[in-house]
Amino acid sequence: MTWDENGGRLGDEFFTPGTSSFAEFLAAHRPELLSTRRVLPDGVVAAPDQVPHGTTVLAVAYRDGVLIAGDRRATMGNLIAQRDLEKVHPADDYTAVAFAGTVGLAVDMVKLYQVELTHFEKIEGTAMTLNAKARRLAGMIRQNLGQAMQGLAVVPLLTGYDPLAPEGERGRIFGFDVAGGLYEKTDFHAEGSGSPYARGALKKLFHKGMDRREAALAALQALYDAAEDDSATGGPDINRRIFPIVSVITEDGFERLSEPETEELSREMVEQRRGRPDGPNARP
Repeated sequence: MTWDENGGRLGDEFFTPGTSSFAEFLAAHRPELLSTRRVLPDGVVAAPDQVPHGTTVLAVAYRDGVLIAGDRRATMGNLIAQRDLEKVHPADDYTAVAFAGTVGLAVDMVKLYQVELTHFEKIEGTAMTLNAKARRLAGMIRQNLGQAMQGLAVVPLLTGYDPLAPEGERGRIFGFDVAGGLYEKTDFHAEGSGSPYARGALKKLFHKGMDRREAALAALQALYDAAEDDSATGGPDINRRIFPIVSVITEDGFERLSEPETEELSREMVEQRRGRPDGPNARP
């Protein structure tokens, strides 16, 4: 919170009616706090081996809502920068966001997005619709376009439970591009360097009406396949007990699967791979 330098009181901008967007408020009064608007000097491009990058995240719609998951690895070039990065975060009670791309900017963007949704609800007295939440995140990504063109891209994945959608279709998934393009996805989606392999796995494993356990195992299988073929994606680390983050959003709200549950499912999946290294076949 900004304090007036003369007397410790808040400035007039805090008492002037204006936008319900916290990001726009910062842009107008404290633009230096918006990390997404800082562009490197002309001609400078970020070296990919000097900045940590997060990799594979995915989402799966299932019977009761939507599941969102991510591996834990961050890389700098050919080095592992972090083994236990958290790429999946609640945005509010019924929305979650995961990210691939430049870790520092992505974490700042997620925090700003969380405040953005809370600020809107406090100012307007009601929560945004899920479509509005997706458009607001697209706008934030667009503000980062200058840095994305210099090698500091952030590509989020947004999921939410939409009570206004038809029964059985209330778990919704939104993908984005680096320019802020917004695309609603059907059934499942993945982002990050391992996403082609994860999407390939989900294509054979997904089916309508999956329960939570089936969706979680399908997500873990997809992340395992991504880690098999993409060195930037981390599989379950049994020895260190580092497992993917798996969360769900239903009519009851956001829930992150507990560590014991994720570990149990991960060990079950790894054990299945001993007998079938390429993973389960597609359903007939």
